[in-house]
Amino acid sequence: MNKHSKIYIAGHKGMVGSAVWRALTAAGYNNLIGKSSKELDLRNQQAVNAFFETEKPEAVIDAAARVGGILANNDFPYQFLMENLQIQNNLIDAAHKNEVNKFIFLGSSCIYPKLAPQPLKEEYLLTDTLEPTNEWYAIAKIAGVKACEAIRKQYNKDFVSLMPTNLYGPFDNFDLKTSHVLPALIRKFHEAKENNNAPVTLWGSGSPMREFLHVDDMARAVLFAVENILPDHLHNVGTGTDLTIKSLAEQIQQTVGHKGEIFWDSTKPDGTPRKLMNVDKLKAAGWEAQISLEKGITDTYNWFVKNQNDFKEVKL
Repeated sequence: MNKHSKIYIAGHKGMVGSAVWRALTAAGYNNLIGKSSKELDLRNQQAVNAFFETEKPEAVIDAAARVGGILANNDFPYQFLMENLQIQNNLIDAAHKNEVNKFIFLGSSCIYPKLAPQPLKEEYLLTDTLEPTNEWYAIAKIAGVKACEAIRKQYNKDFVSLMPTNLYGPFDNFDLKTSHVLPALIRKFHEAKENNNAPVTLWGSGSPMREFLHVDDMARAVLFAVENILPDHLHNVGTGTDLTIKSLAEQIQQTVGHKGEIFWDSTKPDGTPRKLMNVDKLKAAGWEAQISLEKGITDTYNWFVKNQNDFKEVKL
């Protein structure tokens, strides 16, 4: 890739895609292209093929997906499976047919088995059963990983998959019905603080351990993959450190300034007991995370406060 290479970022308006766009622009890439979902429905194979035939991108970054937390995955299993398969299959196949030689597929740590040894290594993929609360999304993403691996193996193209841990940051989804844990906690504690420091009830026991990566660090990993040929088809992206959900909640509560009580509803599911990524492979290649969780939470909360009016129309 050079700075004038045409790079298509699918999902460029989402949290990850917009961060990738910012990172590549800051690095001097000046021929980026993106289409909103209204301009290009990635579930439509014919439309995607026509787009690739017209634009002829030299590289593709797939940051497009239907995403959500435990509740959304549980309520809409068919959509999480089918729409993600449609999106990624259309992009991967169109890229292959139109001679794209660099494709970066973004997934999630949920592709790994629920009870896999910790920290999670890339070779643990498909060695055991998945976490039931998000298996629909995971199965779709696993199919994408294997499709990229197959093209890499059969056609010797630089198709690579990056599997991030839990991401957060500016432009995250703060809808309490569909968001992931960190942005949901930020919103819950902020609104409780605004409501005379009302008590906050949280799902589960608080004991599961999670790892969190700021989206700007993820974008730097994508930039690294753009500028280098990675040694294998699959690489984990994370910090290599984790904490309990209880500790996360307390840290966010402190950052927000909420003074009320926290109650844990143990009748609600915890999800996977622990998800810590082994990031040795990408670190050995030359990349590692830079943004601390404390700084990342503070920056994300400040962004939320500045933009919270955009979320007022959501019915909780």
